[in-house]
Amino acid sequence: MAELLNIGEVARRSGVASSALRFYDERDLITSERAGSGHRRYPRSVLRRIAFIVFAQRVGLTLDEIGAELAKLPPDRVPTRRDWSRLSTKWTARIDDRIHELERLKLGLTECIGCGCLSLNRCRLSNPGDHAASLGPGPRYWIGDRPAKRPT
Repeated sequence: MAELLNIGEVARRSGVASSALRFYDERDLITSERAGSGHRRYPRSVLRRIAFIVFAQRVGLTLDEIGAELAKLPPDRVPTRRDWSRLSTKWTARIDDRIHELERLKLGLTECIGCGCLSLNRCRLSNPGDHAASLGPGPRYWIGDRPAKRPT
């Protein structure tokens, strides 16, 4: 029989609050067994699922998306490296998009982002008269639009 961990042990090892573990359990993102006392007991393999949930949320996946992906793992055994690899390759493009978004954020903090505030001196050069507003709402240059080329 596999070693079972109580909720406190899982919380300590995963860094996730017990209340979140109960929530994940209720949403069928993780599973537990119930001891005779009614306390939850988790297989050690649940720690990988929890790590996946935490980092998938950081990438921007919703709990519904995470649940749909976890449902693709085999229900009758602990997932293998190959199972996890199959799951993760589907998210490579999404992770790459998030990396690019974060890079734009990092580079754009001191530049005009096309939000319309015109509060930085550079905004008047990059976004004269709030031209970016014609491209749509939000910080247009962070989203990926480029400032219009000015005639030379």
